[in-house]
Amino acid sequence: MDRLRRGPSRRDSAAGHGDDAHRAGLLLADLVHAVNARRLAGEPLLHFLLLGAALFGLHRWVSAPAREPASEIVVSRGRIDNLKQTFTQTWQRAPTESELEGLVEDHIRDEALYREAVALGLDRDDTVVRRRLRQKLEFLFEDPSLAGEPTEPELERYLEENAAEYRVESRLSFSQVFLDPGKRGPELEADAARLLAELRAQPDGADPVSGGDSLMLSPRYENASASELVRLFGAEFETALRGAPVGEWFGPVTSGYGAHLVRVESREAERTPELAEVRDAVARDLEARRRQEGLDAQYQALRERYLIRVERADP
Repeated sequence: MDRLRRGPSRRDSAAGHGDDAHRAGLLLADLVHAVNARRLAGEPLLHFLLLGAALFGLHRWVSAPAREPASEIVVSRGRIDNLKQTFTQTWQRAPTESELEGLVEDHIRDEALYREAVALGLDRDDTVVRRRLRQKLEFLFEDPSLAGEPTEPELERYLEENAAEYRVESRLSFSQVFLDPGKRGPELEADAARLLAELRAQPDGADPVSGGDSLMLSPRYENASASELVRLFGAEFETALRGAPVGEWFGPVTSGYGAHLVRVESREAERTPELAEVRDAVARDLEARRRQEGLDAQYQALRERYLIRVERADP
């Protein structure tokens, strides 16, 4: 009882001393942590890093595009209006409710099948798909500033630089008498010489066909172009008529059908037309060239973004 009154024993004192030491250690650790935290809080670099991280997170949150789930197909009001407009332009009337539902359902079906096809890679290595995508991209590449109407000097200059493309062919009006080699046989040359003399002796306006053989081609042609003569009678025939005298019977001239006695009645030489004659064609071609030059420039800029490697076959 006295021992209890006198206070704690040595063991109790030792235990109490240990608890005090532990508490002191924890207090010291908290103090060091607080000092370090305050010291770090005063560092400008830490402020910069925290601010940068906050700004980066805010930017990602604000600028992140709203993406539809892959399994969601949205048919917007604008798309429905477009479906209505297309139907109306095609059938010259507005669609009924059931027809509109069918249009919407067909659009959904088209979109679903398209997404599945792309997911399966069916758009790869498909020539038709690649060509269509190329056309769409080239359409986006077209520069609207080049769509203006060409000026008169621009048209004149383009016609001068590309005169060969608009050259008007030579044209002939002529009459011909046909001699059939199958019927004439070895007498062909003699018959041709005799008939040629008779034709030259005839007065103007006489019918020259009566002395020749029948042919499904016409005995007279008005303003036939050089290319038309080549197509109908052959190149040798056209060449012979090109240098023939006007108003005089000559021949025989050979064609794919046989022999012909010919009289050229009028000739128009090959020439370059005036702009007024071909204005529409020149304007159309000039605008097409401008579009192509714009596409070529866009393609060259695009091509420079790629490393091109062509694996050629060994010679």
